[in-house]
Amino acid sequence: MAKDLARKLGYVYVDTGAMYRAVTLYALRHHLISDDGTIKQEELRKAMPEIQISFRFNELTGRPDTYLCGERVEDEIRTLEVSNHVSPVAAIEFVRTAMVAQQQQMGKEGGVVMDGRDIGTVVFPDAELKIFVTASAEVRAQRRYKELQEKGMPADYEDILQNVRQRDYIDSHREVSPLRQADDALLLDNSALTIEEQNAWLLKQVENVLER
Repeated sequence: MAKDLARKLGYVYVDTGAMYRAVTLYALRHHLISDDGTIKQEELRKAMPEIQISFRFNELTGRPDTYLCGERVEDEIRTLEVSNHVSPVAAIEFVRTAMVAQQQQMGKEGGVVMDGRDIGTVVFPDAELKIFVTASAEVRAQRRYKELQEKGMPADYEDILQNVRQRDYIDSHREVSPLRQADDALLLDNSALTIEEQNAWLLKQVENVLER
């Protein structure tokens, strides 16, 4: 939804969740996450300056891809392995500090649609429009399951559903930048909406802001 809106408006799209996934992928590749899930935080802290994340427009898909240190990792960061570890990584204060700084730099000139779990509360608390998007855990798990299937990647619905619920709990209970709806954010529950219906609703909210 955010990607489609950015394309329609001619704005830059930034998927901040992909940034935390990229950090998690880096940690997994460099064995900074133990088999029991323990994160080697001091080693990760030292590595943060070399973890460079960027987005590049993909002309074939019409959407931006995520790059980690110059390598396209759009598919790798969507695996269940990364999903199972991203919330603990994203809860680390120095990781969030580094990512928020990068996000604020990306959006300081405006003209950005930014997608993430703390954008309206931490990254851009003065954003012109904030939308808190939600759906039932079952619906979101089914959507991720379908997405992975379409990409030809292994997927198990029950495993994905458990991961969605676990991530929601961790993200809403973490001490740093917990997941919550900003006081001035509009709520959109798209559990029962089609893509066309939600895009129409969202575009109307944007038009209302632009007309002010």
